[in-house]
Parts: sequence; C-alpha cells; structure tokens
Amino acid sequence: MASSSMTISPRKLHSDLYSYSYQENSSTPLVINVLASLIERTMARTKRIVKNGSWSLSKAISTNIFDCSEIPDMTIQSYLERIFRYTRAGPSVFVVAYVYIDRFCQNNPGFRINARNVHRLLITTIMVASKYVEDMNYKNSYFGRVGGLTTNELNKLEVEFLFMMGFKLHVNLSVFDSYCCHLEREVSIGGGYHIERALRCAQEIKAKHGEDMGYTQISRVML
Repeated sequence: MASSSMTISPRKLHSDLYSYSYQENSSTPLVINVLASLIERTMARTKRIVKNGSWSLSKAISTNIFDCSEIPDMTIQSYLERIFRYTRAGPSVFVVAYVYIDRFCQNNPGFRINARNVHRLLITTIMVASKYVEDMNYKNSYFGRVGGLTTNELNKLEVEFLFMMGFKLHVNLSVFDSYCCHLEREVSIGGGYHIERALRCAQEIKAKHGEDMGYTQISRVML
C-alpha cells in the first residue's frame, strides 16, 4: 500500500476526478490511493473492536459469506490497482463502490471489514458499481478472474450482497457529492489525502441513469 505520508494535493485529485482520461495507458486514479488508506484505517478499527468486544461480535465478524479460507497475500492498494488495471473502472466507480460499502455496513451492523473479507467485498462492490455507472461492462466471469474468484463464487457473493443491501443501489447526485465531501474530511484527517467534489462525474451518472434507476441494467449483464 502507498505510504500514508504521501500527499495527494486537492488540485491534482480534483483534476483527476473531473478530467480523468480513459485511455489505455491511463495512470491509476488517485481515488484508489485514498480509498485504500481509508479502508486500512477501517480495518485497524475492526481489530480494536474484536480485541475489546464481546464473543458474539467476534463470531458475527468471522462467519459472514465474504470470508475467505485464506487471507490473500495482497495489500488493499495492490488489489485495487489490479482491479483498475484489468477493468479500467474510472474514479466515479470507486466512489460509488465506497457508497455501497458504507450502506452495506449500515444495513448489517454485525459486519466488520477485516483482512479475511475485505478483498471479496471490494471486488463485489466495485463490480456492482461498475454495472451501475458504466455503459459497457465485463461479465461476472471476467471480474471473477480479476478478483481471484470463480464465476460461481462471485455470482453467489453478488446475489447475497444485493439481498443484504435490499437492492438499494441508486446513487443520486446529492448522495454522490456528499460522499465525496465525507471522504475528503475523513482522509484529510487520517492520511493527508483529499477528495474534492466531483460534480461532473455525478452529473454523468445522473444523466445516464436518471433518478429512478433500479437494478434492471445490472440484471442484464449478470451471469
């Protein structure tokens, strides 16, 4: 993972979110560094909760569907970079994925992000976010290969995720903007990172999908 001492200037990240180029040789979106830093901090809080919490909470954390049998030998930063490298998902996809992660944790208070479930949660949320944001998408089988899962495993994770989310996947302009602001405040405190408002990306999402966007388009590309 990138060192927390590395500073991403607001102006540079602002330009990345507003004017990101989807060319084949595009550099990794800066939001990946920010998201990796934030998730690492969340996982550190999880460790403290497990250490100081009750047995029932620890059990709830260790028995969810996103748990893998062996912890992947890959940092959050490297995993996110791998997903970007092979899917070319843009900055807005990663922001929407973070919205989904936050909603998922709010809807399922017994769930805590940890080293055993974080990779599967990330590939699932990024895949669903990509289906929501992008016009063209890879199939689940391809996302599975990118994330180190079989097609069947990722299909099951997606279905479980959707039901645990109550199929509430719509992210409107104001929600997108509020999460950009939230990420800016959080990461500026924790690691020197900043996310500026990305209204252009949010407006593109709104224009493409409309206020009443459901999961119809996602269902079409799901295996």
